[in-house]
Amino acid sequence: MKLMLATTLAIARREFVSLFRVPVGWIVIALFLLLTAIEFVSRTIQPGQPATMRDFFTTAAVLMVPLAPAISMRLFAEEIRTGTLDTLRTAPVADGAAVLGKFLAALGYLACLLLPSLIYPIILSTIATEPGLDWGAVAAGYLGLALVASLYLAIGTLASTCTGSQTLAFLGTLVAIVMLSILSTTVAAQAPSWLADALVQLSVSSRMGDFARGLLATQHLFFFVSATALALTLATASLYARRWR
Repeated sequence: MKLMLATTLAIARREFVSLFRVPVGWIVIALFLLLTAIEFVSRTIQPGQPATMRDFFTTAAVLMVPLAPAISMRLFAEEIRTGTLDTLRTAPVADGAAVLGKFLAALGYLACLLLPSLIYPIILSTIATEPGLDWGAVAAGYLGLALVASLYLAIGTLASTCTGSQTLAFLGTLVAIVMLSILSTTVAAQAPSWLADALVQLSVSSRMGDFARGLLATQHLFFFVSATALALTLATASLYARRWR
């Protein structure tokens, strides 16, 4: 157990550093901060309106749709393409440790991406009048954003284990995320009631909306944690199947 943990952390550390060695790593951070800054100035700072970060969290969750695939597309696809995945397999590294390590690296990178945005609620709190900014809602919003991004990164990790092309990994992740939205909205609206109820539960945006409003619901936490775990389990199975092939 200790060996697996040490291996996982070593892989996470190596992958985390490598994410900042490629231009796309810095471009993603710059793009996210630029777009969220525009949203914050134009929509969040509204004189005479209640101080809330709801619009920021909604916009940031939408931005995760293309950004998460961009972060996760190279996790395994690049190693498959270059053949270094075979070298990784010759070491005493379990497939689960490799998947978890790379996922944690992407999650750490995501934390670095979100960290500068903490200046937004600080600014809003400074200029807001009574009743002021609800920091509980801000914490819930960031938690929801982290859970949404974790799910998208897990899906991206799965897609990256299935191909040696970063482009295909990006597109596969993007399609999967968009399909979640389509199934929970368009398809659910036309499906029989018994199926519609199940499809609506796949809605990421509605769950994120509750977090943005400061609502912490156990069913939302369970959905994101279980869905993320499922995607990572499938990624491990995909890597194991590739080993046998």
